[in-house]
Amino acid sequence: MAKSRSVQAPFTLVVGGDAFLNAQRMHDLRNAACANRPDAELIELDASDCDAYAFDEAVGPSLLSESSIVVMTHLERADDRLGAAMEAYCKQNNGNGEQASLVICQHEGGQKGKRLLDKLVKAGADRQNIPDLKKFDAKINFVYAMMERNGRRIEAAAAQQLVNVLGDDTGELAAMCNQLCFDFDENPIGLDTANTYLTANPQVTGFLVADRAVEGRTADAIIAMRSAVEQGISPIALIGALALKLRMIAKAAAIKSGSISQAEAKASPWQIRAASRQLSGWTSQGLGRCIEALADADEQSKSSGGDPVFALESAIELLGVKGRQAR
Repeated sequence: MAKSRSVQAPFTLVVGGDAFLNAQRMHDLRNAACANRPDAELIELDASDCDAYAFDEAVGPSLLSESSIVVMTHLERADDRLGAAMEAYCKQNNGNGEQASLVICQHEGGQKGKRLLDKLVKAGADRQNIPDLKKFDAKINFVYAMMERNGRRIEAAAAQQLVNVLGDDTGELAAMCNQLCFDFDENPIGLDTANTYLTANPQVTGFLVADRAVEGRTADAIIAMRSAVEQGISPIALIGALALKLRMIAKAAAIKSGSISQAEAKASPWQIRAASRQLSGWTSQGLGRCIEALADADEQSKSSGGDPVFALESAIELLGVKGRQAR
């Protein structure tokens, strides 16, 4: 996650990418502009309901201040007249950042409004493209950056755990990083500390159960599973986490044997490395038996006449011996 640059150009465009990172960059740029120009008036506009007259009035001098800081959201919704007014202002004040009002625009990305973006960039606007954080490694780097932002560090296993659980919601992931830094003094923050706030999540519990089973700690794995069920976590949620663990082990085995490449596995190097450390003792037949056991447990969970907890316990027992016995 790149640190925000200071606002110097009269026009700054924050474009696309992850919605949380986009909003964070806008927030950082606005704060930097206000700090650099404490006497400027802050004006917030929404291109959805802003016209050319309102924009020209906002960037012009007023009774309160000779210049202003204009924060414009939803640039992709600007109409043609507003776009023309913004382009004209950008051309007029290009290279005159110290005297001109500052304009910071947010664009959600996509094709809508792309023509206006191109015109503004040609007129001298500073375009800042925001990353999308779709790849696992990019999310891991985001966690490291959030910790650095707080003056802290985090262990690789803890960062991976946070991404495994919260990686689909960048805002929630960032909030968890901030909360961990606020509540705990250890540096770096370790896996056990991260898990203190994640144990209520079925995916984390499933990972813990799977890790204990793979390590041969079958009794501990079953106790953890039963405790999770008693706390209200559904067996089907635990089954999903266990199945994900097995899929990663299967992919790591396939990569090691040369059956598939790292790219074909469609998994992060972090995930493959973690699974590779747990490959010892597994065979294709054993993996197959465990996957079948989880499929049976999944079916039991969806059947009104089944016993999903018993089926899940049986699957964990089989997982504990790496599928080396017939069911």
